[in-house]
Amino acid sequence: MEKALRSGELLGLATTNALELGVDVSGLDAVLIAGWPGTRASLWQQAGRAGRAGQDALAVLIARDDPLDTYLVHHPEALFGRPVEAIVLDPDNPYVLGPHLCAAAAEIPLTDDDLPLFGPTADGLAADLVEQGMLRRRPAGYFWTRRERATDLADIRGSGGAPVQVVESSTGRLLGTVDEPSAHATVHTGAVYLHQGETFLVELLDLEAGVALVSSAEPEYSTFARDVTDISVLSTLRSHDLGTARLNFGEVEVTRQVVSYLKRRLQSGEMLGDEPLDLPPRTLRTRAVWWTLPASQVAPLAEEGIDLGGAAHAAEHASIGLLPLFATCDRWDIGGVSTELHADTGLLTVFVYDGHEGGAGFAERGYARATDWLTATREAIASCECERGCPSCIQSPKCGNGNEPLDKAGAIRLLDTLLTTPPPPASAPAPAPTAAPSAAPAPRSTSGSVSPSAPSSTPDPSDSTPPPH
Repeated sequence: MEKALRSGELLGLATTNALELGVDVSGLDAVLIAGWPGTRASLWQQAGRAGRAGQDALAVLIARDDPLDTYLVHHPEALFGRPVEAIVLDPDNPYVLGPHLCAAAAEIPLTDDDLPLFGPTADGLAADLVEQGMLRRRPAGYFWTRRERATDLADIRGSGGAPVQVVESSTGRLLGTVDEPSAHATVHTGAVYLHQGETFLVELLDLEAGVALVSSAEPEYSTFARDVTDISVLSTLRSHDLGTARLNFGEVEVTRQVVSYLKRRLQSGEMLGDEPLDLPPRTLRTRAVWWTLPASQVAPLAEEGIDLGGAAHAAEHASIGLLPLFATCDRWDIGGVSTELHADTGLLTVFVYDGHEGGAGFAERGYARATDWLTATREAIASCECERGCPSCIQSPKCGNGNEPLDKAGAIRLLDTLLTTPPPPASAPAPAPTAAPSAAPAPRSTSGSVSPSAPSSTPDPSDSTPPPH
């Protein structure tokens, strides 16, 4: 392909980002980038495939139906004149560091002098691995104790489990693999599975054996998994006021269970059925950023007739879509939960969490740049030309609740309330002067002052089920 492109035998090439990473092609006339590639670094790397010989060249970014793409189309200044992103990672994540310590000890015994090379938490983590029987402490250092390879503990794909093999039942042919967390939603029993242009139906998903059996088929429908998600706060590591809201960062536990799948007709999108599934819940301990609004701020919105659950749900979707602009991640690396009344906070709460065990630093970056992030979220929703919400602003391709309920106008009002800086408390009135002043001071505006109000009545708990993802 490289030779054919250089000679002109091939005039164009459709490719994944393998062209960006591994194919030596120079001197192209034009590059068409189908959707925001995720980072400014990737954007310029892909655009730079054209014009390398010094001639004029063209690079075109074609936006997708995505909140971030929509935002960038309306705010090109977010791309031009900005440096490439700072890489986000958490080297102290015990779920990542632990397997690496084991792999290192399996090669050469780890000494006390070695541990500082792995960061400040390595010493305590090594002691924990000894208690778990993974490492053994000797005067010469820490030794790997098991027969299996320590390197198998670290999955370079970060999937958090052994992959599920997709096998054609009639031939035994291995079609591919799916990471274990994704298998629940993509190769569940009854799912339509696509492989290199061929369509298959999943006959059986055996999680214990790590196998999904499929058969060739041409159904007139597609399938979409539905799941329910619950989130609980384990600890709050940092928090501060954000306008009228409270912003928090901490450790959470996310419980997710795929409960059914929808069947939609290919041509029309018509709903054909909702089939139940019996799959086990999956639990993820990770880190999240979340914000809460006090009842005194929520009550006026409810009086306006805003669907609070739909507004929070829409704001959550859009904020997930915009976080990759501020943290080097993909929207599929993060998840979210929103609820009108959360059990742990007792308030309207929106969570955005890292989709990796132990956290990956994405939510922490969102916490650090919350004002910029949520302001961009509000602008992305408001600038979208649709009336009630669309994939370019508040609809999510991975919503387990079928993108219901969503309230676009309510999300804008909610974010306006969130980002409004509360006025300072009114000071006590000054004592009356004994003599009239020579010049009366200009009257002070009180239009921005507010008086404390009683909390609004507690919503019906039946309405507080978090929209899942």
